[in-house]
Amino acid sequence: MCALYGLGGGASRLLEEKERGLLLTFVEDLAQSEAELAEWMHLQGGRARITGARTRNLNPLIHELHGARRLEFGWWWLFTGDAPASYRAFNSREDKLTRSWRAPFQRRALLPATWYTEKRRDFGLNGGDLFAIAAIVTPVAQPDGSVLLSYSMVTRTAVGEAASVHDRMPLVLPAGMYDEWLAPGRPGDASLVTDALLASDEISRGLTVLGPPPLEPDQPIAPTLF
Repeated sequence: MCALYGLGGGASRLLEEKERGLLLTFVEDLAQSEAELAEWMHLQGGRARITGARTRNLNPLIHELHGARRLEFGWWWLFTGDAPASYRAFNSREDKLTRSWRAPFQRRALLPATWYTEKRRDFGLNGGDLFAIAAIVTPVAQPDGSVLLSYSMVTRTAVGEAASVHDRMPLVLPAGMYDEWLAPGRPGDASLVTDALLASDEISRGLTVLGPPPLEPDQPIAPTLF
């Protein structure tokens, strides 16, 4: 299942005007968020990859705390305790959120993206518009008193063109669902899963293959990395 997604088309690409407008729906401090995203895009080439034991890349996510939405950078693989989970925890199925993922489902985030890769095919919206992928979060206390956010991408049954490549796809949410998904006071329960799936359907069907397969091979996924 999806182990690569990102923003833009390369390390030097800054956010376009339409993406800046959409980013305003995510966060309050646009200037700071743009600067941090530009730095991440420069260092990571706009690619969000699963965080490894050696290459401890962190990826951008939108998280709400104390009434404010912030752009933060999280570890892509949920932690249990003070270490990455020993089981596969980079994706979480929507039909298991209230069972296997009940605790992290109570803290949620959005992953800003303009594309994701599945089976060496890049998917995105027409025109390269920014979209948001649902995620669940586990905070991890650090020795210096700070908090590291670890996250798992939420997936759903594939629909539209994505279903021709894989039976699963990221749970992409429209702007009208951001408030409910991010609200800290909204319980992570079966009704939220239902609402998210219904809201996701139209935008998910709008995701199409962007071009030919990339030249690089799929990134191997193995819990032994941790």
